[in-house]
Amino acid sequence: MSNVANVPDIILEPMVRSAIVEDLGAAGDVTTRSVLPEGTRYKAQMRARQDAVVSGMQVASLAFRLIDPDLIVETVVADGTACKTGDTLMRIEGSAASILAAERVALNFAGRLSGTATLTASYVQELAGAKTRITCTRKTTPGLKLVEKLAILHGGGHNHRFSLSDAILIKDNHIAAAGGIKQVLEAVQRNVGHMVVVEIEIDGLHQLDEVLQTGGADVIMFDNMATEDMAEAVKRIDGRAKTEASGNVTLGRLREIASANVDYISSGALTHSAGTVDFGLDF
Repeated sequence: MSNVANVPDIILEPMVRSAIVEDLGAAGDVTTRSVLPEGTRYKAQMRARQDAVVSGMQVASLAFRLIDPDLIVETVVADGTACKTGDTLMRIEGSAASILAAERVALNFAGRLSGTATLTASYVQELAGAKTRITCTRKTTPGLKLVEKLAILHGGGHNHRFSLSDAILIKDNHIAAAGGIKQVLEAVQRNVGHMVVVEIEIDGLHQLDEVLQTGGADVIMFDNMATEDMAEAVKRIDGRAKTEASGNVTLGRLREIASANVDYISSGALTHSAGTVDFGLDF
């Protein structure tokens, strides 16, 4: 089970509120309003229809409570916890109309985020026993970055930077635009404060010596490099910077990449290619 604490609801509320407004449309839930007698109350259970690592329970609970603060919402399986097919994840009691109005938004968030957490957990398991940690990237769904990053943590993974303002990450296009590795690293040393982490991307050993000679990099990323070249790079760096492998990262290659003794492996697939876990709401 993940020990990641939930973020304050107020941070998530604008995102969840926007999803609810989008789903309700201009006139609200016309189906429920047409077929249910006013005042109908019910008890519902969110259940897992497949094994998974759960994420999105906080978001789902918030969706129900934003629709109707009088709903009684009980989270049975916490974010970061594994569940089995048939497990009850959440219980909701109160106005049937309110439960139905929030149902799809709650399930969409929970299913999507649990898919990310479940995929992340499989990567973490594949690296069991290795020093290398798995981390996500900024290849997230626009508007859902925070909760997708939380899902990575719920799956046992680690977060990369959240935004362009979190850290310096010098990529090949920055190097090309600045005129070279020496130029870009010297500019960083002149312009960046001591509290900002600096990472630079290289795509071959031919660039590594210049990075080390110039200095200023706290993390060196190996972009689509052969495993043997990464292993050689780690030896040359000799602890002077953290190391990260990126590009062409698949579940089947994790152990091979980790054999190079890199500190981190980053994978965009954790967010952009995760499936959706099948959860349902039963009355």
